[in-house]
Amino acid sequence: MAWDVVIAGGGFGGYYAARTLEKVLPRHSARVTLVSDVNFLLFTPLLPGAAAGTLEPRHVVVPLREQLRTTDLWLGRVAGADPDAQHLVVDSLDGRRHELRYDQLIVALGSVSRTLPVPGLVEHAIGFKTLSEAIALRNRVISLLEIAETVHDAETRAEYLTYVFVGAGYAGLEGLAELQDFMSDVIDLYPRCRVQGMRWLLIEAKERVMPEVAPSLAAFAERELRGRGIEIRTNTTVAEVRDRSVRLSDGTEIPTRTVAWTAGVKPHPVVARLGLPLTPAGRIDVDATMRVRGRDNVWAVGDAAAVPDPARKGEASPPTAQHAIRQGRRVARNVAAELGAGGRVRPFTYKTLGVFVDMGRHQAVASTMGIRWRGFPAWFLARTYHLLNMPGTKRKLRLVVDWTVSLLFDRDTSELGQLGHPPELDEHGAGAAGDGAAAGASGPPEAALRK
Repeated sequence: MAWDVVIAGGGFGGYYAARTLEKVLPRHSARVTLVSDVNFLLFTPLLPGAAAGTLEPRHVVVPLREQLRTTDLWLGRVAGADPDAQHLVVDSLDGRRHELRYDQLIVALGSVSRTLPVPGLVEHAIGFKTLSEAIALRNRVISLLEIAETVHDAETRAEYLTYVFVGAGYAGLEGLAELQDFMSDVIDLYPRCRVQGMRWLLIEAKERVMPEVAPSLAAFAERELRGRGIEIRTNTTVAEVRDRSVRLSDGTEIPTRTVAWTAGVKPHPVVARLGLPLTPAGRIDVDATMRVRGRDNVWAVGDAAAVPDPARKGEASPPTAQHAIRQGRRVARNVAAELGAGGRVRPFTYKTLGVFVDMGRHQAVASTMGIRWRGFPAWFLARTYHLLNMPGTKRKLRLVVDWTVSLLFDRDTSELGQLGHPPELDEHGAGAAGDGAAAGASGPPEAALRK
């Protein structure tokens, strides 16, 4: 009889768990099923590069079917679970509901953007957590440049040329730095905008940027950003977001049409519907082996699980890719041990080896095994590290080609917001052929940019 192993989530934790199970489980001894709402793994450290046009968006994702040889990929959304009955509830993309039975379950559902009860935030801000959000942000800033170039009033134009990022962690700092670098390259194509100039702001609630790295590295990163003309406001929060402005906690009103929200993450909401014990922070409560407390055959890894951090007593492992990768590998071997495939169940013992913060322009900060790097050496280390960790030789080669091309040629300024949103077949039938074609080729209307 073959065992049923189900993995909920196709992020770093789920992907590496499946990949490791393919290697350690004897052939035909188990059926491994990976449930994911998309058929790819997003390599999140490279998301800012995709947003800034340095990398082709398809090159920062890893097709799951291409990399997983014997795992059954089930495309759908996890809707819940019944641990007593040992089944996972999954809604397929066409709306059908299924119950997947399991002997061993690995929960690796990851996280989503953490929002706060700030008036207007959900309506007018944009996240920076998914590939679609990153590309939408790129399309948005390009569209705003196009609109600003047609605006004659300088004060109104300033709204379109002001960009606010909220949250100065990894995502916020890297995303802002890469996009600002990109916009600095392309603004020469817009004469009115070039003369007026852009305004970039980074808002952080804590005392300094990048609380995850050493103060000296954070200070270097802050000096680099300020040297580019980026305004950094620490000990500041957002009080309200409107369609044409943002109000800060100190009462400052900043006219802007773009607010990017990167203020942390939280476990995926469906985690609360799995019938598993949770910590006060909403993560699944697991022991050092990543086994869910009170459930012998359920395991949890990644951002959704409070895996004890070996480097910090009493704290959970940070929600980073390097921890999720190692957790996925270890939990797969633990599951294999439970199924009698050799070895024994072991605790998660990985400690952070280093951090990398790529700020574009050949600048970065990094810390590796106690050694602190800054400037070009850190940038080179960051790219090398990400290249080595990208699964698959073909994906690695595509990254090298993209990075090489970006060194030799200017970045593309096309706004492709229409991708995935084709017009209706009769959309152009109401007017003249020329007018219809022009309407179909235009970018998103101004009202859409306010959302």
